[in-house]
Amino acid sequence: MSELAVPFPEDILKTVHRTADEFAADVRLASAVEWYRRGLVSQGRGAAIAGLSRADFIEALSARKVDVIQFDPADLDEELKSAR
Repeated sequence: MSELAVPFPEDILKTVHRTADEFAADVRLASAVEWYRRGLVSQGRGAAIAGLSRADFIEALSARKVDVIQFDPADLDEELKSAR
């Protein structure tokens, strides 16, 4: 696994009341949720990035009011046309 060092203000851990490990987990989850919301990663990939099971990642998406099922309206139109 690759590692990435990202600089943050020195007092950020005190500000958010998190340990370094908790902060890192929060950042990984926030990134995974945002990338999933934008359609850049799948649920499985998002879960892996966040270090969660897929079920826990789906719960995290739901808690953040991110649509769990993604679809493209154009794809839905095609599906409906082919179903007729």
